[in-house]
Amino acid sequence: MPKPRGKQVEPFRPRFYIFCEGEKTEPNYITGYIEQKFPGTMLSPVRKTPKNTPVQLVEVAIEAKGKNPSGDKFWVVFDREAKHKYADALHAEARAKAKANDIRIAISNVCFEVWILLHFQPNVAPYTSYSDLRKRSALKTHIKGYDKGEKRLFSEAEISVARKNAKVMNHQTKAGANPAWNQPHQWNPYTNVYELLDALDKFGKKNIK
Repeated sequence: MPKPRGKQVEPFRPRFYIFCEGEKTEPNYITGYIEQKFPGTMLSPVRKTPKNTPVQLVEVAIEAKGKNPSGDKFWVVFDREAKHKYADALHAEARAKAKANDIRIAISNVCFEVWILLHFQPNVAPYTSYSDLRKRSALKTHIKGYDKGEKRLFSEAEISVARKNAKVMNHQTKAGANPAWNQPHQWNPYTNVYELLDALDKFGKKNIK
């Protein structure tokens, strides 16, 4: 008589968690990127949270990490914003907590639209706020009628241009900054969103069959 088969156990598959400050712009962009790069998968829907300050987002990620397997990845995405909104000390606190808990940060200074702008042109200009960037940059020319709810999908070619432009911009910004400044929220303009996309690519290729 054949032995009964034991219940098959599903192999553990790591997950990639992303928590965003913005309710529309960042989630729309990241979700669109995932859907284009890894269609038909559940690689990483952006997790919704009512928390939206840098420290709060990191704390949400830390809490989630404590409830999930050790192979999962955790990122938070937020903007520098104006100093009167989030003081330097709050950004420093968020980064220290993230580093202590192996949480990665994708930050744009001064706003996520700096990253969007780089899909179309190089940039070295600092901006004081999203409104300032929208008023003084060519973003509204590149994307007619651009607003925070934009759902435009970007091509691989455009994203490749943005990656290259971001690296050049960051290098130039840091080279011209006060030598005592050693954290991304102190560098304007700056964005490392491409590092999040690189991490998604690496994770997806490794974990999606």
